[in-house]
Amino acid sequence: MSKAIFITGTPCTGKTTISELLADKLNCKLIKINDLAIENDCVLGIDNEKGYKIIDVDALDGKVSEIISKSDELIIFEGHLSHLCSGADKVIVLRVHPEILRPRLESRNYSESKIRENLEAEAMGVCTAEAYGEYEDKISEIDVGNLSLEKAVSIISDVIDGEIVFPAGEIDFMDWLISNS
Repeated sequence: MSKAIFITGTPCTGKTTISELLADKLNCKLIKINDLAIENDCVLGIDNEKGYKIIDVDALDGKVSEIISKSDELIIFEGHLSHLCSGADKVIVLRVHPEILRPRLESRNYSESKIRENLEAEAMGVCTAEAYGEYEDKISEIDVGNLSLEKAVSIISDVIDGEIVFPAGEIDFMDWLISNS
């Protein structure tokens, strides 16, 4: 039976770096959701105001489901849209306190409005909230902001193996949002 792990989170929470290290450690396939969307013509256009790619999530979900159904090995799907797709055995939401996240977003030369939007999304736990409707108890929410890459990979590996659980809703960054409104 296939095993699909979705690793999601706000931009700059470490999804790509951690997923690459995790896939190496677990010797499994890694699929980057954004690349999958582009390679399979799931991009409908560009939001001119925000500069985001507009993704056909239904088409992307179909492609993810197809990949999962044809595989009997562990696959990690990485990207902030992964939790909008179906078929995950576990969803790992990477979280980082907005004060740690801000310099990471700034290093990408994002506009101040895009930085603010992502910081607010992180403070409100948007990725967790979006994933909850579909996945509920399959979600582990991990604050990786102060963890080394090695520690984060080790913890996530233990979550995948079912050794530990980090239930959704335990991480709360609303104090940052309230004090920065």
